[in-house]
Amino acid sequence: MNKSVRVLVSLTTAALVAACSSTATTPPSAAAPTVGPTTAPAPSVAATPVKQNVTIEVMASQDWIKPSEQVLAGKFEAQTGIHLDFQIIPSANYFNVLQTKLNSGQGVDLFLGQAGKSDMKLTYKADQNAVDLTNEAWAKTIDPVVADQSSLSGKLYGAEVWDVVGANYWVMSYNMDIFKANNLTVPKTFAEFETVCDTLKAKGITPIYEPISDGWHQVLWFPTAGAQMNVLEAGLDDNLNANKTTFAADAVALKSMTQFGELYTKGYFGPNALSAKEADTSKAMVSGKFAMTLSEISRGTQIEAASGGTLKASSIGYFPVPLLDNQLQPAHPAGPTWMISSKSKNIDAAKAWLAYMTQPDTLQWLIDNTPDFQTLPFASLNLKAKWDANQTAFFGAYALPKTVVTQDAVTYFNPQWMDIGKDEVSMFTGKMKPADVLKAIDTRRTTAAKTAKDPAWP
Repeated sequence: MNKSVRVLVSLTTAALVAACSSTATTPPSAAAPTVGPTTAPAPSVAATPVKQNVTIEVMASQDWIKPSEQVLAGKFEAQTGIHLDFQIIPSANYFNVLQTKLNSGQGVDLFLGQAGKSDMKLTYKADQNAVDLTNEAWAKTIDPVVADQSSLSGKLYGAEVWDVVGANYWVMSYNMDIFKANNLTVPKTFAEFETVCDTLKAKGITPIYEPISDGWHQVLWFPTAGAQMNVLEAGLDDNLNANKTTFAADAVALKSMTQFGELYTKGYFGPNALSAKEADTSKAMVSGKFAMTLSEISRGTQIEAASGGTLKASSIGYFPVPLLDNQLQPAHPAGPTWMISSKSKNIDAAKAWLAYMTQPDTLQWLIDNTPDFQTLPFASLNLKAKWDANQTAFFGAYALPKTVVTQDAVTYFNPQWMDIGKDEVSMFTGKMKPADVLKAIDTRRTTAAKTAKDPAWP
């Protein structure tokens, strides 16, 4: 396979990694797992320009480029002569490095960014830095709700080739065997969740594997329960976006952040959470020392692979983040999306790559050959998903919410992700209170809104 991957390390401080990415825009239906072809599909005639000797630079945050996509890059180069030079940046530094590149106008052709209205406008300035992709042939095949997260003023700037369900539904993944051995049932309230944690802790099992050292993972808890905040406080997201209220002024938001802080202070994350790494999640679950983790709903497949088949995906069950007695699916249509730099000298070559990625046979191959992809947001192409019985049970047991997760629904929240993570660590260590964390979020939102000249912040 002819490809290159470079890992760049920057000493600059981070801006954000989203956690996020997400789900189909409609409830997934059960489907038998498919078996992927052994050979990646070739680019179609329409996607293949005259063979040429071109290198296009691709910048992405850690874990955003899947091994299966690197295989596709090799196939693409063999057919077109277009070589993809992947520059993979540690997540804590990615946005600073990317913005430096974009501001200089040099050295990047394709870049990935977390979709979402605030990010497209503020972080990437997509209308200035990205190529308008509205009229590309594939643009009309992507699910409209997902496409909207990569658009500004009605123009599409990104190709979100990302599983917005399997890789974006962040849920509690739990070891069903441990639950059964300890006579535990899936909790339906936060109080029941704490009882489960207390029981596990008394048995010498750490209730939750929470990797805090990466700086971004712990942030997921609060916004993933965002739809439930809107159930308890009707119109909360709309009022936040209209600057009619703040997180700190809202009793529901304060309760949610307080409950999250209690998970750490009560020892449910164990003694080593501050140094735990997200990359070790599957290994930690395989060890049997942990019963649960907040993870993508595709985690079962990853755990089975990490165990060498000794702990099956069928032993991993799923339930919603339990803050505020939440019982809703975490709809999250914004994930890593491909954008072409408006300053690139290789725009046509970059467009050819996006055309190849979004071919129906390429998308199906990606689903079949990417462990944490179960589907992709191109419903009109009738792609075959690969949900297992426990994932299907989750979709049947929990309702779709009327609103999406906070980072997709509330402006100026997602771009401060890493800063929120630092504040939450301060909360864990007693330097900040839950109310202080919310006040800091509000302060940064105000600054961002005024920078964007948002009329709701005069």
